[in-house]
Amino acid sequence: MNIITIEHIAKIYQVGSEEVHALRDVSLKINQNEYLAIMGPSGSGKSTLMNMLGCLDTPTNGLYLFKDKNVSLMNDNDLANIRNKEIGFVFQTFNLLPRSDSLHNVELPLIYAGIPKSERRERAAEALENVGLGDRMHHKPNELSGGQRQRVAIARALVSNPAIILADEPTGNLDSKTGEDIMHLFHEIHETGNTIILVTHEEYIAEHAKRIVRLRDGLIESDEIVANRFIPKKNGASKV
Repeated sequence: MNIITIEHIAKIYQVGSEEVHALRDVSLKINQNEYLAIMGPSGSGKSTLMNMLGCLDTPTNGLYLFKDKNVSLMNDNDLANIRNKEIGFVFQTFNLLPRSDSLHNVELPLIYAGIPKSERRERAAEALENVGLGDRMHHKPNELSGGQRQRVAIARALVSNPAIILADEPTGNLDSKTGEDIMHLFHEIHETGNTIILVTHEEYIAEHAKRIVRLRDGLIESDEIVANRFIPKKNGASKV
């Protein structure tokens, strides 16, 4: 089942008197429960494509269907609704509220969705347990390691039970050992049925995915299923 279909997407930005073609003619289908990595050098269009897929921006031309609904025709409220309910975002910089503890950071999407306090607290606590941070619920970001902060961000992305996890350079601010542990966690999340779209410029990170789409100059250069070389840990991901 296709969860995302984009056909002949283009994105043009006006910079002064110059037109910048960030995406030129991109067509892509993403199935439910796929694990997809989007790669490309700086200026290839991968960040623009990520913004399109995450409903953070709309195309200049082309068709975008999300669960068979035409995103290109949606207004700002419709797009915000998809972002809050259907897409869980994980960013390189974690984007956590510094004065709030882990539990409050994770329950934020549920607050925006109008979920009652008792239910959202319970769901946030469960999400933190699922990423191995049940004992860090009341710690603030400055009391956590980089890996633990990213786990809080992943728990926040998962708490709304979204259709897609969209991760933008999720290991970019982590050392290689911690980054590997985070990628093990993404593998476990994918195994439970989640669709994961990973945006990265690191080849060894992309190799955790099962399909790699490479962009260059606003076009898809290649789209291939890869032999997954990832070996999951037998005892689950460690707390980092």
